[in-house]
Amino acid sequence: MLAHGRTARDDALVTRERPEADLSPQLLLSAYAQGAFPMADPNTGRVDYFTCDPRAIFEPQTWQPSERLARTVRNGPFEIRVDSAFDAVVAACATDRSDENRSWIGERIRTAFHELHELGLAHSVEAWVGDRLAGGLYGVAIGGAFFGESKFTVREPWARDASKVAFASLMKRLRRSGFTIVDSQYANPHVLALGAVDIPFDQYLERLHAAMALEVDFK
Repeated sequence: MLAHGRTARDDALVTRERPEADLSPQLLLSAYAQGAFPMADPNTGRVDYFTCDPRAIFEPQTWQPSERLARTVRNGPFEIRVDSAFDAVVAACATDRSDENRSWIGERIRTAFHELHELGLAHSVEAWVGDRLAGGLYGVAIGGAFFGESKFTVREPWARDASKVAFASLMKRLRRSGFTIVDSQYANPHVLALGAVDIPFDQYLERLHAAMALEVDFK
């Protein structure tokens, strides 16, 4: 069921002869519990489950925004809303960023996360400027673990840093609610700059299972 490797492209080479991933809510939740996550090939749309070692995580109980981000949160133009435009956030996240950075969020994944949202398990955090959606993020909450999937910011000057502000709001909410881990999957310079840390996969699984056993509420 699960592929394991350093990059999504390498993992896809391992799984291309297997049946395409089952994205039913039950299988998605099972995959998350095993440390896996779905990604679609941007060329074919095929979906597989992936893992990575090391694993990038955030720690809500100790995370703090940078001074610059904290000023933007305090003084910026954004109103934060939760779950008011989930499908719009996922659709925006699914837009290709460039020819070199194409989206892994295919139509099957969008449908699957809509179903999880309807079940109260997938959530969006949105940054609005008036009636305009400036940016946001979405992910899945299970116990005290939040699985961050993707985020976006509208490419306009009035929306600058919108997804970062949404992320800061998410972390505040998770800390207040007692969440202990945010899964960020593969590390990249952007999430590392936001405060993510890499940990070995076996350590990630230990912390994940402890977090999922907590009785906490995203709301």
